[in-house]
Amino acid sequence: MEVLKIASDSKPKSVAGALAAVLRDEGKAELQAIGAGAVNQAVKAIAIARGFVAPSGVDLVSIPAFAEIEIDGEERTAIKFIVEPR
Repeated sequence: MEVLKIASDSKPKSVAGALAAVLRDEGKAELQAIGAGAVNQAVKAIAIARGFVAPSGVDLVSIPAFAEIEIDGEERTAIKFIVEPR
């Protein structure tokens, strides 16, 4: 499953397009965000992506969870969103 890493300065519409493309190719995707701003952009991107794929009859669901990841040798807690069709 492809992991899309979201930052607080990510453009939600661009992320939504990438998310929709991954969903078409692989069937599901994972978004990872660290920090409130990044989580905000990820949620916006999921909402926009739902609008992108809805005309083709696909209804997306998102499953949020915590993920422990390592950045520069330091353990960080991220929020991950697993996005898949219902």
